[in-house]
Amino acid sequence: MAILKEQASFADRLLGWFDVWGRRDLPWQKGITPYRVWVSEIMLQQTQVATVIPYFEHFMQRFPSVAELAGASEDEVLNLWTGLGYYSRARNLHKTARRIVHDFAGEFPRDTALLETLPGIGRSTAGAIASIAMGIRAPILDGNVKRVLARHHCVDGWPGKTATAKKLWFLADLHTPEIRVADYTQAIMDLGATLCTRSRPDCDRCPMQTSCEAYALNSPTSFPGKKPKKVLPVKSALFVIARNAENALWLEKRPPSGIWGGLWSFPELQSEDQIAEWCQRTLNADVDCIELAPPLRHTFSHFHLDIQPAIITVCQSSQRQHATQVNDAPQAGWMSKTAITQKGLPAPVVRLMNVLALV
Repeated sequence: MAILKEQASFADRLLGWFDVWGRRDLPWQKGITPYRVWVSEIMLQQTQVATVIPYFEHFMQRFPSVAELAGASEDEVLNLWTGLGYYSRARNLHKTARRIVHDFAGEFPRDTALLETLPGIGRSTAGAIASIAMGIRAPILDGNVKRVLARHHCVDGWPGKTATAKKLWFLADLHTPEIRVADYTQAIMDLGATLCTRSRPDCDRCPMQTSCEAYALNSPTSFPGKKPKKVLPVKSALFVIARNAENALWLEKRPPSGIWGGLWSFPELQSEDQIAEWCQRTLNADVDCIELAPPLRHTFSHFHLDIQPAIITVCQSSQRQHATQVNDAPQAGWMSKTAITQKGLPAPVVRLMNVLALV
């Protein structure tokens, strides 16, 4: 009985707060469909709302339905994702759209277990789709919800640990009500995003203050536990920025898996000594000149990459004129400024092009 009372009290207070202070003007909150909720949830993974909004709006303009996303090329999808990072999210969106069209007749399954079988959809994303777009009772546990629950119940430990995550999932399920599940799901995310923030929680305005255990201890920022720090290793690479007489750039499509899978990037070498041989082998051309631009560091979640850009100009008389092909799909070639803007590019490539005024 005590658990039921706590569940009702938590949900009721949260929904009462949401009815007054909840956000209702975000683009994915308008014309709610499983498709729109799904795309927004994937974009919002490890990405701030302010950053996601313009990407979401452009994505919906280009792909207003799951069928149109399924019918697009991977290059089109990655192009619209350029700058958001974590590009496996975009590749999985594309794969899942095709699965939904081909395996589910274009309709999202009304079953969280089935949703979780689709590429890129985990338990929390499946719960968000089911609860927000379908009104099905299903808990979620994104970053904001983890923070709210960890503080409210003083759950020790980093949420990335299995034992901690298990406790938080139990609490997420415990507090999810049977009614108004769409509002509740949005409410608990809103609370974490607007009041129960990571570094400066606004406890005085929080509807859960009276029962929050971390507030009672005067230590809300101690929860949830921090991810163990580790020193990131540093790797290095030389990017060959080859330019021809027409001011076109040579780009290569990276393999479908791995870092920047499926994106277009500059060729990557280990040292300047390899440039002339690469130019002869790949472009059938000689190098007119080599200019080393200032280095650039790009940080991934698990390592730093120090990039040395090498701008080269190749001789027009001997350069190869056509893109290389693999299985009838272009894998590398000279690209004009217009063509480049239509490709999916890694963030450091975009930065280099902007800094070096290449496009």
